[in-house]
This record gives sequence, C-alpha cells and structure tokens, in this order.
Amino acid sequence: MIRALSAFVLLFAVAASIQTRAAISDPVKTADGLVSGVTLPGGVRVFKGIPFAAAPVGALRWKDPQPVARWDGVRKADTYGNVCMQNPAPKRFPTNVATDAPGAPPMSEDCLYLNVWTAADRANERRPVMVWLYGGGYSEGSGTSPHNEGDYLAKKGVVLVTFNYRLGTFGFFAHPELTAESGRNASGNQALGDAVAALKWVQANIAAFGGDPRNVTIFGESAGAALNGLLIAAPPAKGLFHRAIAQSGSFMGLSSNMPNGYTPRARAEQPAPGRGGAPAPPLVPLSELRARSTADAMRGGGRGGPIIDGYYLPEDPSAIFAKGQQNAVDVLMGANRDEGLAFGGGPANAQTFTAQAKQRWGDLADTYLKLYPASTDADAGASTAARFSEEMFWHAKMTADRQLKLGKKAWLYWFTHEPPPTPGQRVWKATHTAEIPYVFGTLGQLRVYPDPSSPELAAASPVERAFADTVSSYWVNFAKTGDPNGRGLPKWPEYKDAKTGRPIVLKAREDPEEAPPNWQKMELYDQLYNRQLAAFLGQTR
Repeated sequence: MIRALSAFVLLFAVAASIQTRAAISDPVKTADGLVSGVTLPGGVRVFKGIPFAAAPVGALRWKDPQPVARWDGVRKADTYGNVCMQNPAPKRFPTNVATDAPGAPPMSEDCLYLNVWTAADRANERRPVMVWLYGGGYSEGSGTSPHNEGDYLAKKGVVLVTFNYRLGTFGFFAHPELTAESGRNASGNQALGDAVAALKWVQANIAAFGGDPRNVTIFGESAGAALNGLLIAAPPAKGLFHRAIAQSGSFMGLSSNMPNGYTPRARAEQPAPGRGGAPAPPLVPLSELRARSTADAMRGGGRGGPIIDGYYLPEDPSAIFAKGQQNAVDVLMGANRDEGLAFGGGPANAQTFTAQAKQRWGDLADTYLKLYPASTDADAGASTAARFSEEMFWHAKMTADRQLKLGKKAWLYWFTHEPPPTPGQRVWKATHTAEIPYVFGTLGQLRVYPDPSSPELAAASPVERAFADTVSSYWVNFAKTGDPNGRGLPKWPEYKDAKTGRPIVLKAREDPEEAPPNWQKMELYDQLYNRQLAAFLGQTR
C-alpha cells in the first residue's frame, strides 16, 4: 500500500483537484452587516477580520462571547484582526509565528475575529465548510498565521474558516463572581466559548459565502486538536459541526488528563497556593481584576487550560466519552511518527526509564519494557521518543473507538513523511506540526515550532508539492463526504474495530518501508487506561 501511495503521489497533479471559478459577488451580507473582501489570484475571495463576538475588554473581560454590534454600510474585510494576547517569542523557539511573522497583526484583548476563504461564485452554493482550530499549548497561536491561510483548500472546493480564541489567563479563568454573573453557574472556559461562538457564526452566516451550514468539519492540531476533542464532548457544541479532524492532540486518557487532570471549577475559582506551600493569597474582586492593565492581567494567574466548569465540560471528558454522552460525529485522527523527538518527556536514562515504567505500569511493566526496551541508555532514549508519538496515536485510536460505539465512522493515520531539512539545523524528521504545510498546501510559509524543515526546499520540490496535494485532498474529501478516499488517491482503509483496524501511513517516498504503530502497544495502553478509567469513574459516582 505504501508503494501505491508513493506512485500515486508522484503522478497526482496538483491542478487535478483545483477548481477555478468566478469570485462570489461582493459585498456579502452577514447577520451583522455587509462585508467586502479581496479576490486572490485564481479566483478565491478572502474576507479577513470579521468580528464574531464583541471585544472582550473592560467589563466584558473574561465574559462568555457577547453579540457583535451591527454596523451600517460596508465593512472592509481586507485586513486580519488583532491576535489574542500571548508572549511574542517563547524561549523554546526564536519565532512565534502568530506574532513575529512578517505582517503579523498586533496583539490585543480585542481579538475575536475570523477569516473566510471561498471560491464559490454565489451564495447558498452549499460547499462543505472546514473550520480550523490552531495549536500552541493554549498559550500562543492565531487564525491569521501564514501556515493556515486557506486559499489552497478553498480552491479544492471547501469554504475555509479560521478564527482566534482567547489564550492563557484570558482563555481559561474561573472566579466566583464570573460564575455568579454567567447565568449558568459556570466559568473558566472562555476559549471553548469563543470556539462555540465562532461555530454559531458559521451556522448563521456561512451560506452567504457559498458554504453549507449542514456540512461543517472542525479540524485542528496539538492544542487545536485537543479543543477539537473538547468540542466533541461539549453539550453546547451539539449540532454546530458534523465531522472532526484531530492532528496530534490529546484531551483525555493516559497523559496528564487522567485521572483528575482537569481542574474542577470550585478549585479553579480560588487562588493557587503560594510557592513552597505558602498560603494562597486572598481572592481579588472581579472589578479590580477587570480594571487592571492587560499586562497586569496576563501576570495575574489563571489555570492556563480547560476547566470542568459544569457547562462546556459538565465533567471530565474521559467520563463523558466513556458514558457515550459526547456529540456523535465522524472522525479522522492521527499522529506523527517523530513527535517524540521534540517532546520526548522524561529522561533518556535506562535506570530511570525502567523505574518510571514500573511505577506507572505496575504488573504490566514487564510487558511494557519488552515493547519499549531500556537495557541501555541508547535504548531508553529511543523508547522515550517512541512512547510519546505512539501514545499520542493511541489517543486518536481511543477517541475513534468511542465514536464507533455511537455508530459513527472513523479514519486513522500515521504520518511518517520527513520534510526536507533546513541545512545546518537539527533534523526533527516527521515531528510535531510537520503535517500542517501539507494539509494547507502552504509549503513555502514559515514553519510552526518544532518543525525546522525548509520552506524553500519543500516549495521547490515536485515530490513535496504532489504529496501536499494528496494529503490535502484526503482532508477535503473527508469534509465533503465523511470519506477521505477519492479518484486517483491510494485507498485509505476505514477503521472499524480495534482488533483489525489499521491506519494509513502517510508518506511520499518508498524507502524505507514504513509500518503503523505496533498494535500490541495499543492494546497495552488500552489495558492501563481501562484500569484508570474504572477507578476514576468509581471515585466520581
């Protein structure tokens, strides 16, 4: 199957799946007013910086998204809106693409804007809609980064939407007064609220851009994939989307989220203890917090991640999925073979690796150490990297298993393609984020950390361009019909059960021959997870 994929990738011309049509008429009427976009080469029209909620500033800081004030006349939608507050350049990487890329918008708390790319030539054309949720550890990123521009996918027949959601302490902050004023006895998941508000905007307005509100696919990577999963769990998101694509993300299960990985609202509402076990500081009134400058508010704390708030997340996602209470949508999910090279986690030391394995896995440790050998430091290093990537894939498989129980379809992938490396930089191979340029067809754009591959070499390579066409076609086909397969593409097998199902291996070249993750490892993860889940559910009854 891998040889077939390589052969077809080389023969599958980029132009084969690109449609050229007249741009949709301008201006476009939304529920809040008229917007005028920009026509790009090839006929795609882009509408940038459309507000989907009121600016969450002043008295609206930390509020759930509020309605946009209607405007008169035609609003020019030719410039991206502000990106949400975040650190400009993390120490881990010299560039934060959202804030430091050439032409990046300024940062502001006033950041709830979205962007639409469409090649439709009329309203109500009912093209499938894809809505992107960016990654960045809930602390950075934007819907305006160069790598997630949507003209390439729009040319393939979808209407593409990107949007900003609040980050860090602005995106995940609970407070008793916020809970009281919410009207639903909940607070803490502002970012999830932003995503739901953007999806509601899509339902109300996307037909005017040629999209079909009855055929919406959300897709995201890393933290965006985790938000994707949380939206599947969230009751307020029911009916707002119909399919989901999660790229290298985990939101429940064996990693930090199980058991009790998400903070309950009641605990999140209280200040965190001081350093060294010092008592927590007194609770600051909400009015005082809202009066602080943006910089002071950013330093003021917040949990920095999702909270069991009682509304968007009624309980831990693991419990929601175990009970079959999540939203019933088809899924396409997977991970990258070398994610662990950048995020190995834990020491690559044989003695420490073995001790940690015995502590975590208990009576399953001997089996685990056979599958992840650590007889030498070199073996431990390789196992440390492999376990991160393969556990990430397990999260995708486990989510797919849950959706199968609801009668939905699932498709799994294992991305092993190694982009051309930048000369002189460490090679991360098929690392975390490496698939994004192939999904969006943005091979020449600045990369997302930790992918240090060369945009110039990738954009100049016929093999790379053809592979991007193949990967993006799979994603678009899934958005169109719920099945990634299509004419001229190697067969992607549907995942139907944990015993016989296998993912497609996504790569452009034949050598070396690749295989999906060892299924014995997946079954072992299942065993540990089922034990943890049973104990967790027993505690919460």
